[in-house]
Amino acid sequence: MVWIEIKRKGWIKVANFVAKIEAINGAVNSFAWGPLMLLLLVGTGVFLTVKVNWLQVTHFGRILKNTVGTLFQSKKEKADHGANISPFQAVSTALAGTVGTGNIAGVTGAIFTGGAGAVFWMWVAAFFGMITKYAEIVLAMKYRVKDENGVYHGGPMYYIENGIGKSWKWLAVIFCLLGGLASFGIGNIAQSSEISGALGDLFHIPPVVSGIIIAIVVALVTLGGIKRIGKVTSLLVPFMSVFYIIAGIVIIIMRITHIPAVFGQIFAGAFSFKSIGGGLFGYTIMMAMKQGFARGVFSNEAGLGSAPIAHAASSTEEPCEQAIWGVFEVFIDTIVICSITAFAVLLSGILNVDGGLSAYASKGAAAAAAFNTILPGTLGGKIIELSLLFFALSTILSWAYYGENCWGYLTKNNKTVMLIYKVIFALVCIVGAVGSGTLMWDIADTLNGLMAIPNLIALLMLSGVVAKLTKDYFSKNMLKK
Repeated sequence: MVWIEIKRKGWIKVANFVAKIEAINGAVNSFAWGPLMLLLLVGTGVFLTVKVNWLQVTHFGRILKNTVGTLFQSKKEKADHGANISPFQAVSTALAGTVGTGNIAGVTGAIFTGGAGAVFWMWVAAFFGMITKYAEIVLAMKYRVKDENGVYHGGPMYYIENGIGKSWKWLAVIFCLLGGLASFGIGNIAQSSEISGALGDLFHIPPVVSGIIIAIVVALVTLGGIKRIGKVTSLLVPFMSVFYIIAGIVIIIMRITHIPAVFGQIFAGAFSFKSIGGGLFGYTIMMAMKQGFARGVFSNEAGLGSAPIAHAASSTEEPCEQAIWGVFEVFIDTIVICSITAFAVLLSGILNVDGGLSAYASKGAAAAAAFNTILPGTLGGKIIELSLLFFALSTILSWAYYGENCWGYLTKNNKTVMLIYKVIFALVCIVGAVGSGTLMWDIADTLNGLMAIPNLIALLMLSGVVAKLTKDYFSKNMLKK
């Protein structure tokens, strides 16, 4: 009896400790993803957009020509890129990290919470986020370093130390600590859970088996380094993106007569100052802006500093040439893929279901219901499940590389540390698959948001470098015709 009482008190202490951690994390998270940080993220994009003379508008056609257009030039991908990866493989790796479950579940949740108007503010965040991502990549390319194997390493930690100065290395260390820890949560546990759920629904595979499968696949790919990750993502990302985009186009065509009304909902909701339930005047527009900005930033990760780590591994020598892929990356992720989810939700009418989002088991289930409402039978749900599976797997592979580079920077790319990290990262996939680690995921979500702080400081301090390199690049007409 005494032992039972001691054990019970022990569990109470653990529970109380966990509760305190949850409370602290909740408070920090409300700041990391709060209105002030979201405005800072979007505001940085506005500032940088002005610095580069609205590049995403004035050169958008040329940007598409020199990104999407080059995909049809097979000789580029057949070229030997040495120890590094091709420009397209770099953007595929970055897109693999940004196109994830948030493009489906996150967008659905944002619309339920912020209304149709959230979609408009999501577009606004993406519009300015194009240049934030562009600036990150320019700096990552300029200040990257090459290791003894000829592999490039870059990202916020390198442009903080090599761009701002050695005295700012402490800020680079903070970024890497946040990114290295976040990779286990946002880049692993949350994604493994989605894959496990999809495999269970589609093929009735037990969670633990799903976890083992995921761990093996992730280990096989990540142990091959950035070359293998780049090859896999360059195949996976186009397939999963086209698959989801085609499904979205079919849905839009099937409800084409309702499109004008949907646009009306979006713009009316974005600028509606009506109160809800006796709340403050203007509550509707505030919620729409908050949800839209949050979804836009969280989805394309512009300003968080993760994607430039992948772009820095490109064999391209010219910083701006690689950086224009960042504009394309945000466009595809948010303007195209997130919008498809948004249109499906708004065209389906599921917002009118009694109970709102609580009527569904999850945000992903709500998205599946939207697709099922328009497509025949349960086809829509199957599409959502398959999309979540591929989106989540690609995100895991990219974040494994992000985390590896963060820990690599902290340990001077110690090979033993890198191997241990990859093994642990693969094993954590099993934890996520069986449904454990919710607190770790919540903490990682907070860490992911905090990553933006050191990165935004660097972007603002080095904005002059971005502007100069951009001016020189475009004035010399270096974009391929």
